[in-house]
Amino acid sequence: MASVAQAIRMALHYGEKHLGVKDIFGQDVGAPLGGVFTATQGLKTAWNSPLDERGIISMAMGIAMTGDRCVAEIQFADYIFNTIDLLKIAGNTMWVTNGQVPLPMVVMTPVGAGIFGSIYHSHSFDAWASRIPGWKIVMPSNPLDAYGLMLSAIQDPNPVLYLKSKALMRHKGDELIPGEPADEKELKAMIDKPVQNAAGWKPRWPDLQEYIVPIGKGKITHAGEHITVVTYSRMVHLCNEVAEKLAHDGISVEVIDLRSIYPYDWQMIKESVEKTGRVLFVNEDTEVTNFGEHLAYRTTQECFYHLMARPRVLASKNLPGIGLSPALERATVPQHHDIEIAIREVVAEVP
Repeated sequence: MASVAQAIRMALHYGEKHLGVKDIFGQDVGAPLGGVFTATQGLKTAWNSPLDERGIISMAMGIAMTGDRCVAEIQFADYIFNTIDLLKIAGNTMWVTNGQVPLPMVVMTPVGAGIFGSIYHSHSFDAWASRIPGWKIVMPSNPLDAYGLMLSAIQDPNPVLYLKSKALMRHKGDELIPGEPADEKELKAMIDKPVQNAAGWKPRWPDLQEYIVPIGKGKITHAGEHITVVTYSRMVHLCNEVAEKLAHDGISVEVIDLRSIYPYDWQMIKESVEKTGRVLFVNEDTEVTNFGEHLAYRTTQECFYHLMARPRVLASKNLPGIGLSPALERATVPQHHDIEIAIREVVAEVP
């Protein structure tokens, strides 16, 4: 099975071959590195930009304004914050031009903790991103969704933020991407640049097929009856594992992988909450002005009379940064035991 990094690479190859992608660029995106996580390795249209986040976003906007499709990468989301004003302009361009200037651009960047990257390589960006109108925001949790969401993002006529978890880039899924060989070693030999003797290397791409994950459509990854847990990206795996554990104690947990945080699948959330009467929102962004707070607010407004307990948000501590020590990171970002405790508390709450 492909890893998330390989899935993104194959989706970008499909994009440049079939969907009109003409530029894939960013710091170290082109040869020889092919991205710090190798997600752009071997792509024909990939090239290296200067170390200039504002320049990368501006270039993507210019390319998109001509009608060409491009994918730009900010090497780590921790360095995207100085582009907020440009992201705002990109998000409102179609609106301020009365629909005359769409921006078919994708900005992808690795987000979140889990790699013990300390203060400059552990930040999340989903809450910030959700406050920039005009952008769609996707956050895949597995290789197949990473592939399908990238194809959707490329084909969208307006800007899409593709937030990929740093900690999941080597994660392998349990479903084949259409056209992917079943043998992992065969896939690696075809598309992974060898560490040694790489001179003249070129990838041999499999016969990849179109696979679309619609932006704004969530997925129930663990069915349950007693509580709904709404999450996305890396936290999906932690929540699923906790749900499996709690099932042995008779606690039935329904886990929803949003996959897109804007637009998000409100109908799926609403139906699940109306069924279970309890809900916990989990993510690894900071707990103050967290995107989960918006979801909790909307749940209270629209599902109030179905609730058996107050909606809860479990997120990272509101600290200036995440420490380098694994103990500090684990104490800051939600872990399995934090999720389990929160679920047990919500389920135990009596109206």
